[in-house]
Amino acid sequence: MRKVMRTTNVRAILALLAVVGMVVLAACGSSPAPTKPHSSPSSTAVATSQCGTKPGVAATGTPIPLGGIVTDQPGTSFTDIANMAAAYFTCVNDNGGINGHPIKYYIETEQTNPAQIAAEAKQLVQTDHVVGIVGNTSIIECSIDSSYWQKLGYDIIDSGIAPECWSTPNSAAVNMGPRYSSDGAVQYALTQHVDKIVFDQSDVPGTGYIAAGPAALAAAAKVPIVQLTEPVPITDADSVAIKEVDDAGPGGAVVLNFTPPEALVILQAAQKLGLEDKVKLWGCSTPCNTDYLAASLGPKWNDKLFVNAELTPPDVTNTPTMNLYKAIYKQYGKAVSGGIGSFSQMGFTEAEIAVHALETITGSYTVASVNAAFKAVTDFNTGMLCQLWSYGNYSMHIPNNEDYTVTPDNGKMVTAEGCTLISSVDPQIAAYRSLAGTASLAP
Repeated sequence: MRKVMRTTNVRAILALLAVVGMVVLAACGSSPAPTKPHSSPSSTAVATSQCGTKPGVAATGTPIPLGGIVTDQPGTSFTDIANMAAAYFTCVNDNGGINGHPIKYYIETEQTNPAQIAAEAKQLVQTDHVVGIVGNTSIIECSIDSSYWQKLGYDIIDSGIAPECWSTPNSAAVNMGPRYSSDGAVQYALTQHVDKIVFDQSDVPGTGYIAAGPAALAAAAKVPIVQLTEPVPITDADSVAIKEVDDAGPGGAVVLNFTPPEALVILQAAQKLGLEDKVKLWGCSTPCNTDYLAASLGPKWNDKLFVNAELTPPDVTNTPTMNLYKAIYKQYGKAVSGGIGSFSQMGFTEAEIAVHALETITGSYTVASVNAAFKAVTDFNTGMLCQLWSYGNYSMHIPNNEDYTVTPDNGKMVTAEGCTLISSVDPQIAAYRSLAGTASLAP
């Protein structure tokens, strides 16, 4: 399945207003570093015309073709990420483009079929002639296409899921992905002194890789952990919720790793059965960080559910970048079904980084020039991440490894814990920091 968006690159916008003081984090050990308090400076409204260099002037030059591949199947859809990237590019195209060139964005959707995914990559390269890959978010795409992209010289800006998204030299994500985000959710639960962890996730390829991170954190804390998986779409949420709560016990935590619709049916089942208070806390990886989920749950889940948020919480943040994201979503994001939240923030951030890189190019936009520009992005303040984001010439990439915890508050997500490093007890986090160090906090 494919969708072609004539979108344009968005300019890497406005500097963020100063928040608190700049904090530089040095070496990190196996325990989390101190948190940075979250603040919400006031700022004026931002118009979508500010996404480009020539407000109100449509780009008419030769298009710059970019592409992305996303999973879209029952129980698991990441189309909001690519659709928000497309919205950002469209906004850029309407406001000057990249030096007058619009971005033409090709979106391919897949259903966890290796042959289909490989064919879509070749379609993007051989038929669509894309010069860059931005916004890939797929359960197995990194595993299938990594060597293909490396062979052809593509350095991907993506939302990682499969192990190869993190362990290869040519994939750098804006998110932490299910393993490291689940690490963050488990890490927060452990700080609340739970006596057991029940970690439940969708039964899709890669569950063992994902489960290894939470297992390492629980083992280091000497807290028992129960690992569960569920087929998706979930058809008997009542049984799932009962099993999770029974396994956790009153002093334990249930931590979920599902897309928002699947997590929601479990949490709603727990509420219907009166189970929300039968464990010490509920946790969730990043996909739960959306107003759609918070509003659907309502006030009964205030301060009961704690979600790892890989990107800056939008409800309590009033900055030029956040306001631009919301303005672009409102004007151009009709295809973004999940609304304001982590998935659409990822798409915005991927497009933002790509536009920033494209604007550094002088001369032709080729596979060589575009991917060199992607890889050269260093210490970029996205306005969406705790840390400055860099690609870098490393054998592996986990450039986002510090984030927030949020909790529902009357239908909105608010900050429960400020920027906190994901623990290097996870050996993959430790390996990346040994190569790249610890990035500075964004101002």
